[in-house]
Amino acid sequence: MLKLSFGDRVMHVTIYILLALLAFTTFYPFWNAVVISLNSGMDTAQGGITFWPRSFTFENYGVVLNDSRLVNSFFISILRTVVGTFASIMVTAIFAYGISKKELMGRKFYMVLCIITMYFSGGLIPSYLLIRELGLMNSFWVFIIPSLVSVWNMIIFRTFFLGLPAGLEESAKMDGCGSWGIFFRIVLPLSGPVVATLALFTAVYHWNDWFLPSIYITNEQLLPIQTMLKQILNSNIMSEQMSQLDSAAQGQMAKMRSVTTKSLSMATMVVATLPIIMVYPFVQKYFVKGVLVGSLKE
Repeated sequence: MLKLSFGDRVMHVTIYILLALLAFTTFYPFWNAVVISLNSGMDTAQGGITFWPRSFTFENYGVVLNDSRLVNSFFISILRTVVGTFASIMVTAIFAYGISKKELMGRKFYMVLCIITMYFSGGLIPSYLLIRELGLMNSFWVFIIPSLVSVWNMIIFRTFFLGLPAGLEESAKMDGCGSWGIFFRIVLPLSGPVVATLALFTAVYHWNDWFLPSIYITNEQLLPIQTMLKQILNSNIMSEQMSQLDSAAQGQMAKMRSVTTKSLSMATMVVATLPIIMVYPFVQKYFVKGVLVGSLKE
């Protein structure tokens, strides 16, 4: 083993300390939110809650899980994330596969049009008017249709498709396979790392988005968990929360005087964040290959 000099050891220790501080500053806010969500709200109001609950309780989660509004919004978020991610990845991949074909007439012109949309948009008011004219207001499909195609994801898909050996498609055509068969049976299975990485990024977008529903959705039954969480965070008094809870939760809230707006918001935030965090370990191994594929060949 190569013996390190004193300067190298100092450098290694310094790097480890800096990385530890960076990890701490990144992880601590979430950990503190978990601690507050597990602590009595009235006790939290006194301050001083840092690393461990001072008055441990599950009452905050009891209120969240017994509120029919929050349970419904959680289901809407799951449905939007699953449907939106699958539809966006499929449509974007099909579009990119077509753009990657050199025999496509005007493909460079189409690429220029797509890239322009990455830098320029009509703005919020024209987008709102367009959504209204399309009849997507207060519709679940307003979450899906406007985000079907991601130009950035399309460019990554296209670059990956250009790097595939041309002999694969030629052999498939000789065996009588058509364009759709080549795409679904050969190209898409080979695109596993890219699909997994871009699917995760798309899923995170759908799960975390609160702005779009706040503009286009007024029906409370269609609000996702993040928009509902924002409403809770914007609430300044507990009576507003109690007036919006269903009758069963109101009875429970009457017995749980230790629950406050802050403790309730922290519990809701933890419930809204955990599902998408739990997905990361399953696709982490695809990150390096999937994200860097766009820089391999053009």
